[in-house]
Amino acid sequence: MTRIIAGVAGGIRLDVPARGTRPTSERVRESMFAALDHAGALTDARVLDLYAGSGALGLEALSRGAVSVELVEKSAAAAAVAARNAQRIARATGAHARAHRANVRAFLRSAAGPFDLVFTDPPYDLPDADLVEDLRLLRPTLSPEALIVVERARRSPEPDWQTAGLIPVRDRVHGDTVVWWAQPSPESQSA
Repeated sequence: MTRIIAGVAGGIRLDVPARGTRPTSERVRESMFAALDHAGALTDARVLDLYAGSGALGLEALSRGAVSVELVEKSAAAAAVAARNAQRIARATGAHARAHRANVRAFLRSAAGPFDLVFTDPPYDLPDADLVEDLRLLRPTLSPEALIVVERARRSPEPDWQTAGLIPVRDRVHGDTVVWWAQPSPESQSA
């Protein structure tokens, strides 16, 4: 069972796509969101959840004080599930939640932003170069103090932050999962 862990919508169950997604474990989400709460990254944040699956990461942020979330998912079935979950959590929080059935790159090429908090939890088989390209396209949509949270398999190499115009902030390993945080590089803001 996947549910919202805490906040206004705490305890509400989320639907999960029948196949094709890999939901973030509750243990990883608890750790991630405790750190985001501590960093003050959730209050009034404009959130983007790429490769959203059920939308659990973005919707957890909404429950904990974000003002809006955009969920981006290519799979039609998963996007439909994310849309239902977004409606449910938006009703509970009174905040804006929208699911987009779109390819991440296509979405990023037309996204306006600015986003303050971005989750990217791509399929583990996404090539590393593709992830870096996603992050590079994401960069212009970020607010100056944005946080980007990338979840990957522990065996995956760390993204090439410099090419993406980002700087690493922290990383944590949770079993077979690694979570990296990054922020916009000040040099890339003036470029």
